[in-house]
Amino acid sequence: MEIISQEKISSFKKFMEDHESFIIAGHKEPDGDCISSCMGLSYIAEFFHKPYIMINAGPFKRSEIKKYADLFTPTLPFINQQERKECGLIITDCSEIQRLGEIEGDLEELDTFIIDHHKTAEVQGENTIIDPTSPAACLLVQQLIEALSGKLTKEQADTLFFGMATDTGYFRFLTENSKEVFLQTSRLVEAGANPRAVYQDITGGKPWSTRKLLGIMLERAERHAEGKLVVTYETMEDTRKYGSEGRDSDSLYSLMLAVEGVEAVAFVRQDTEHTCTLGLRSRDKCDVSAIAAKFGGGGHKNASGASTEGRIETLLPVLIKEFMKVL
Repeated sequence: MEIISQEKISSFKKFMEDHESFIIAGHKEPDGDCISSCMGLSYIAEFFHKPYIMINAGPFKRSEIKKYADLFTPTLPFINQQERKECGLIITDCSEIQRLGEIEGDLEELDTFIIDHHKTAEVQGENTIIDPTSPAACLLVQQLIEALSGKLTKEQADTLFFGMATDTGYFRFLTENSKEVFLQTSRLVEAGANPRAVYQDITGGKPWSTRKLLGIMLERAERHAEGKLVVTYETMEDTRKYGSEGRDSDSLYSLMLAVEGVEAVAFVRQDTEHTCTLGLRSRDKCDVSAIAAKFGGGGHKNASGASTEGRIETLLPVLIKEFMKVL
């Protein structure tokens, strides 16, 4: 993980100083890192005594983030032309307005600053902080808070630890080049973050229905590419029967990747009659972000996803074919 340069910190500080108000936005179907990053940026706005709103299209499906839903709105309030000139848009944990989902209101042409850590982020320029070596966007936000406002408060530390823990799988996804991650994490704990409480928030509170659905996913799972790939799927009927709240796909991926010889997992969920969500995970060498990009998605080397047109029965063979090229 790289340290944000003083030049980038100065660019972000100037962006904060040059605008009178802010819209802080994260990607649709937010996860813990998205929520934590947005909240971290709200602390910076408060430090600069600038008004802000946090927007997110949702839905807030994950059990660990439900309690944060009321902090966000999917609707952009009306702002006149002068207010648009004075308002800054900060996008975090993704790099494209399209990834924000269906936000009610016009975000186009707002002066924008992007903070992201995904490998597939392609934007560049003065108003960007993009670091694919960072395992979580909130770790970038943490550096900005520390650089601009100094020592972290307990509330800030709790928020940032939560985001870091969710995106690193509570440190399970880190590589050997993780010294800076642990140094930053130690500062969060020093400021009052409670690792045990965060772990319980992440792993507990799952609905009983998610255990039943997990069993179905495991029953359907099939191996391909000489056992290196596992694929499974969820139908619209499954979603109607077991609901979409609090789903625990992380457990599915962990169980499958723990199987001897398995290098990658692909999950397909039929969202509507004509669209699907893809969830892709891998162990070490397989770059699932490159495969996700072929379906209009992206993410990390070992954890990516996409929303795409199609049906399970037609997408699965195409998806398997793409994996066969690299496994």
